[in-house]
Amino acid sequence: MATMASVRIHRLPPLPTIRDLIRLYKLRALKQFSQNFLMDERLTDKIVKAAGRIENGHVIEIGPGPGSITRSILRQYPKHLVVVEKDRRFMPTLEILKESTQNVIQMDIVRDDILNYRCEHAFPDCHATDWNDKNLPNVHLIGNLPFAISTRLLINWIRDMSLRQGAWTYGRSSLTLTFQLEVAQRIVAGMADDQRCRLSLMSQLWAKPELRFIIPGKAFVPKPDVDVGVITMVPLKTPQTDLPFELIEKIMRYIFSLRQKYVRRGIQNLFPPTIRDEMTVQLFKNAEVNPELRSFQLSNDECVRIAKAYHEIIQKYPKIDQYNYRSPFAERLLWDNWDLESV
Repeated sequence: MATMASVRIHRLPPLPTIRDLIRLYKLRALKQFSQNFLMDERLTDKIVKAAGRIENGHVIEIGPGPGSITRSILRQYPKHLVVVEKDRRFMPTLEILKESTQNVIQMDIVRDDILNYRCEHAFPDCHATDWNDKNLPNVHLIGNLPFAISTRLLINWIRDMSLRQGAWTYGRSSLTLTFQLEVAQRIVAGMADDQRCRLSLMSQLWAKPELRFIIPGKAFVPKPDVDVGVITMVPLKTPQTDLPFELIEKIMRYIFSLRQKYVRRGIQNLFPPTIRDEMTVQLFKNAEVNPELRSFQLSNDECVRIAKAYHEIIQKYPKIDQYNYRSPFAERLLWDNWDLESV
């Protein structure tokens, strides 16, 4: 017997091409917004396909611009699509797509900065899926991200993921995003990879990132100086750490601050000068990690053990957590005579 998925009562009407819409409204990509239009429908279809099955699902598209990826999303018949775009120039082209599909798909246009948008408010009729359910919720974030804010956005989303807030109030919602290729390679970089960095660990401790394919820069208008990687990320059922996100982010920053030097050189800056050597030795002993490895040689588990050892130290000596070796000289002077009894 035919199902609603296989036989459609309503079909999308022919949609105007993105090239026609750009020409009609005299649109151009603005450098200050890191905008690059992707015109090839085969590539936009491929991006949406990488997100998995979105039919009858809930999708947030980040920075749709004139609507090239939007068209590919609509052709997959999601139940509800929310596009978040801050540039008012694209409102008319998005309205055309919305009007063309209004009898088939619920499409909401939100004029806002994605950095401020509350994803948990996007789908009031979407029921949350249990985090440990083997079936992922049919909720997806998809976007051709502006290079200038892509890393900041990802870190924000990983924080939300760790707290199960924002888009992750619905369950283990997936991400399908474009990044500058070098950034994409950093996100998925494994142990001993030259590209391994703080972003690698932050991404992999809470999710499973995959580099799905590469789009050549020449496919975009205007052509960027770099190629682009398409990344998918699905939150892990069980994260590799239960430590607070802010603590992990802090420790990863110190671990990778001096990539070509022994990892102890970066970690020792967590401590005031008078107790630096003693506490650094104690930390690596407790973590059972070789202090003379370089940061990119550390496994995810070893990085977490370093963070856990630091967490245990500040539980015992909370004042240490306030120390910042980059603070103004006058503030650092206040720590010069401190010892463990003081902290």
